[in-house]
Amino acid sequence: MKRLGSKTKTFEEYVAYRQGKIKHDPKIAKEPLRCSTHIRKSPDIPSYGDQVGTIPAKPEMAYTGERKLLGIGTMHKSNMIPIFEQSDAEEIAHMRR
Repeated sequence: MKRLGSKTKTFEEYVAYRQGKIKHDPKIAKEPLRCSTHIRKSPDIPSYGDQVGTIPAKPEMAYTGERKLLGIGTMHKSNMIPIFEQSDAEEIAHMRR
């Protein structure tokens, strides 16, 4: 009963309370707390999206010509693979399941 914050009772009063013979007086409800919305202030970070030159341009992709695509080979279950060398094409031709 101490943990509940109620007044101390004798053993007989406690037994009667537990059996429901003594009814406690309900506390008068207080006015509910008024809460306002909390707005978190965030730092003002300027945007540079309208300006040109703040981000370096991506380098342009160009084919160097190191490897030349000879064709496209088909392996098991229509698996398409690029063929760059003649030896690759011969290996694919001799493959079995």
